[in-house]
Amino acid sequence: MCSTTPITGADPSPHATRSLEDLEREICELAGHLAAATCRWLLLVAEFDRRGGWASWGAKSCVQWLTWRCSIGRVTAREHLRVARRLRELPLVREAFSSGELSYCKVRALTRVATPETESQLVDLARHATGTQLEKLVRCYRGALDATTARAQETFERRELTYHWQDDGSLRLTASLPADDGALVLAALERAHEQEGASAESPPQGTQPAARRADALVSIARAALADPGREGSAAKPCEVVVHVDVRSLAAEEVGERCELAEGPVIAPETARRLACDGSIVRIIERDGRPLSVGRRSRAVPAALRRALRSRDDACRFPGCTHRRFLHAHHIQHWARGGPTSLDNLVQLCSYHHRLVHEGGFRVERVGGHGVRFRRPDGRLIGEVPAGPPARGPGLERRHLARGLRIDADTCRPRSLGDPLDYGIAVEGLLARTRAGPDA
Repeated sequence: MCSTTPITGADPSPHATRSLEDLEREICELAGHLAAATCRWLLLVAEFDRRGGWASWGAKSCVQWLTWRCSIGRVTAREHLRVARRLRELPLVREAFSSGELSYCKVRALTRVATPETESQLVDLARHATGTQLEKLVRCYRGALDATTARAQETFERRELTYHWQDDGSLRLTASLPADDGALVLAALERAHEQEGASAESPPQGTQPAARRADALVSIARAALADPGREGSAAKPCEVVVHVDVRSLAAEEVGERCELAEGPVIAPETARRLACDGSIVRIIERDGRPLSVGRRSRAVPAALRRALRSRDDACRFPGCTHRRFLHAHHIQHWARGGPTSLDNLVQLCSYHHRLVHEGGFRVERVGGHGVRFRRPDGRLIGEVPAGPPARGPGLERRHLARGLRIDADTCRPRSLGDPLDYGIAVEGLLARTRAGPDA
């Protein structure tokens, strides 16, 4: 007999007096409803992405739009979009997902490896396996598929190292390397750790292996920066030279000259974007021959740039979170009389800087340091767009209206979590893959 007594110290809730059987039933039933609703949501996202609906709001990608409009983190949004796109190609996975039989976690795993040849077998395995078992099965199967020369070359081409600053101020690095390069990096970390252990600055006893590897990585970085052979070897920054007359710079059409050095003619708006924060060399000519040269700068001074970065720590375009390679944009361009002042500057990433100049989007000052953006059709882009209030029937009634019969057993694995022979399962999938779709 199950107790209905609330746990001591727990916050009171409307479910505190319900039986455990009742709680379990509703948890499992809602899992099925959530799976079906997630499938429908992902299919809507896939169609929205296919038609490029995110571009009309100035978003750089559907991922960026999802982080803005649906309050989803970038990594999660990217994975949701990947699954959404794959669902369009996998009808059997889509059918089982939309009926609530497969959870999102299972579908996410299946979409990494499923093909028309293996989809039916994988869906059958997913119905019986637990979530953990299916994840392991997919890893084993994918590893077997990747053990080819072609895959090794693809792995090399996909090599990457990414990083981001976490909320606590620490730096998180994520790397993806081919197996041999990965082994080389690990050997270097081990060597650096051994050298640290022989030095006076060795870490204290009991330090975790992961922490020791982190210390070794820092040692490698210090050694690279301390290399005397690298001193003074930094390359000069790149420059883009534009030749433009004063009339073209302030107008909408090209006057006498508006072109890249040794390059084609460009639009005056493009020249204004490039000159938002650039150095100007003024040349007085007669009959095409320079008579005098004077230099002046419209570049943002260092002190003003620091103030701008303090105020705008990221791109100010709604929904954009880029924090690197930002441009100081003149809201009223200096060629049209706009001052190089904090009130007339806003930080934009390169993508949105281009949209504001050549893409037809507009930025306007609002109050003191506020800004707002408009689409090319004049519609205002809200900083935090308000969503419509929830209305209509709940998930259960909607699914019932669509003919879905979801209960506490719909999303439950058909096995009891019995051991799975991964070798036989992977061998069967490989045989199906090699046999082709007509097998």
